[in-house]
Amino acid sequence: MISRFTIANDLVSQVKEAFRNRPHLVDKQPGFVRMEVMSPQDKPEEVWLLTYWQDEASFHVWHKSHAYHESLQNLPKGLKLVPKSTEIRCFELFAE
Repeated sequence: MISRFTIANDLVSQVKEAFRNRPHLVDKQPGFVRMEVMSPQDKPEEVWLLTYWQDEASFHVWHKSHAYHESLQNLPKGLKLVPKSTEIRCFELFAE
């Protein structure tokens, strides 16, 4: 699963710090494997989350859960995103 969003205001460093200190609620979810959070070097205001799941259904259960919404509380107050920059894509891993 790849999620992407672009920060519209000057909270880039605070968002990155929030992910570094995240409460790890997703780590306990059934089907969750791991997560990586990154930004392109030439666009630090873009945040990309790569989450690995055993199956797509497990991701959807997480995304609709109370724990998911609780995990968003860690993001800085006043965070503004570039309109229509949020995207979630599901991928099939077929080779490593």
